[in-house]
Amino acid sequence: MVTTTYQVQGMTCGHCVNSVGTEVSAIQGVSDVQVDLAAGRVTVTSESPLDTDAVRAAVDEAGYDLVEA
Repeated sequence: MVTTTYQVQGMTCGHCVNSVGTEVSAIQGVSDVQVDLAAGRVTVTSESPLDTDAVRAAVDEAGYDLVEA
């Protein structure tokens, strides 16, 4: 298992957390997603390292911006 933390900009509420969590969870190989609203961080556990572009696309689909990988 691989755990990676990403910085996400624009999340302000519980709905944001749910949106980002749902989209990132849909990426193949992801087994867990933890969203820290206060810190703006998303911690993803996956079977193998994820393609940053796939994570960026999922965060974008939720309506937010991936700042750092």
